[in-house]
Amino acid sequence: MLQLFGVHFFGCTEIFILTVMAYDRYVAICKPLHYMTIMDRDRCNKMLLGTWIGGFTHSIIQVALVVQLPFCGPNEIDHYFCDVHPLLKLACTDTYVVGVAVTANSDTITLGSFVILLISFTVILVSLRNQSAEGRHKALSTCGSHIAMVIIFFGPCTFMYVHPDTTFSEDKMVAVFYTIITPMLNPLIYTLRNAEVKNAMKKLWSRRVLWDANDK
Repeated sequence: MLQLFGVHFFGCTEIFILTVMAYDRYVAICKPLHYMTIMDRDRCNKMLLGTWIGGFTHSIIQVALVVQLPFCGPNEIDHYFCDVHPLLKLACTDTYVVGVAVTANSDTITLGSFVILLISFTVILVSLRNQSAEGRHKALSTCGSHIAMVIIFFGPCTFMYVHPDTTFSEDKMVAVFYTIITPMLNPLIYTLRNAEVKNAMKKLWSRRVLWDANDK
């Protein structure tokens, strides 16, 4: 149950953080002169606290639905960690209602956040029509890393949780992707968008080329 809680707590919190970041990108691109006033430290702290509370609430609901089930048969699941759908297969009772409730809970968060993200990206793209080519390039560069993370994270989550109470053979591979691969790509994608990091990488590459030339 602790493992189930942890997976959904951090996963749901990540979804809410990506959604909140869409608002941050909207303010930065559409209202740049008011950015420091709107996104002050107090508001950022409240938004961050809201993501943690949302993740906690979602996880508590998932655990409450599963922990009440009777488990009296096999204790092995065909998965890498204790997730909702594999655990429901171990219950010694009909889990149809619980499965529908679990799926509805995950669907509401995943699809709701994804729709909000699509709306925010649409508003940003529409607002770019009145900007110069340089302004559009800068804005798209600002959103590029965020859009990449949304696609990488929401794709596997949609496959895993936005379907009926069933398990597929591909679930394990998808689970590895969004629990291990995506967190590893997260800092890489965001740091490569940072100007200081890119300049440091260029200097490091230039030194490496110079060393190779001297060795030859």
